[in-house]
Amino acid sequence: MKEIKRIVLSGGGTGGHIYPALALYRTIQQKYPNVECLYIGTEKGLESTIVPKAGLNFNSIEIQGLKRSLSLDNFKSLWLMLTSTSKAKKILKDFKPDVVVGTGGYVCAPVLYAASKLNIPTLIHEQNSVAGVTNKFLSRSVDVIATCFPEVEKDFSKFADKVRYTGNPRGQEVIQSQADPEILRTQFELDPTKATVLVFGGSRGAPAINQAALEALKLWQAIDYQIIVATGEIHYQEFIDQLKANSQQIPANIKVVPYIENMPAVFQAIDLVICRSGATTLTELTALGLPSILIPSPFVTNNHQEHNALSLVNNGAAKMIKQNELTAEHLVKQVNAIITNAEKLSAMKESALELGIRDASDRIINELEAII
Repeated sequence: MKEIKRIVLSGGGTGGHIYPALALYRTIQQKYPNVECLYIGTEKGLESTIVPKAGLNFNSIEIQGLKRSLSLDNFKSLWLMLTSTSKAKKILKDFKPDVVVGTGGYVCAPVLYAASKLNIPTLIHEQNSVAGVTNKFLSRSVDVIATCFPEVEKDFSKFADKVRYTGNPRGQEVIQSQADPEILRTQFELDPTKATVLVFGGSRGAPAINQAALEALKLWQAIDYQIIVATGEIHYQEFIDQLKANSQQIPANIKVVPYIENMPAVFQAIDLVICRSGATTLTELTALGLPSILIPSPFVTNNHQEHNALSLVNNGAAKMIKQNELTAEHLVKQVNAIITNAEKLSAMKESALELGIRDASDRIINELEAII
């Protein structure tokens, strides 16, 4: 077993690809304080702002995905794959990493492919229950395929000997976040002794979830539990404007905010979550044992959010409402059926905890140490 001295991380486009990489890096840094890290992403992705803020060295390449229909853009995509692979090889030769880790997104294709051609040990991390096109492409070339859902293993059946069920590093990180028994009072002016439901649509928000929550406000006025609605920064003003247009006041037991920066800490004060079913969010929910009502995004590749949600639903940890079935009345009915039933809430919590993997970073580090 060798020490990890230099590592390249790559992943981009969405927070679901970036935050697991950063969580893994922080755990590696705890074990190897002198480790040097380079993150390779794109200038257009969220990684170009998130990664430098996290204090990591950042380098970029240009890449875009293939269209599913015939398009001239696909010729550009293939050209960018060739040129970005060449650039990635140069970056890797200069940095000389011990290992390269990809956590998803188009940018991983040229970076991990280049690393494999340079005989640098490689690992890809598939967060969803349905494999992404980039990870499918890379599965032939990399040394290890780390997964978070048992269901995804069928997508890598030709390379089953490479598959390792590790979980998502965000799970290990989120349970280490400090609990604050007064966070509902200090951050939201709510009662920390009351049952509380959190509604959010991901870091950018989800208009369909916001609309259902907006229409549900009048139904939630007389309840004896509390609601926090995080609309997403870009949707917040529209939400407030609609309230004003309807001459609606926000009840005292409901708090509407644009964004929650310290979500792991807030999660620890919540009893039920209503949200999308992105892989990183589900990792955090199961690590903490949080019951949920999941509303999968219908706008994702291979409908993977619905498959993610079913993994929890089939194990009793969550309920699911498809977006085309989402109404305020249906949502409130589902919430009431769970939050007012202590036995059901407790059973869902236990089921979520059973699904959670709380040492994912350690598992991945073990795999990295084995291949370098």
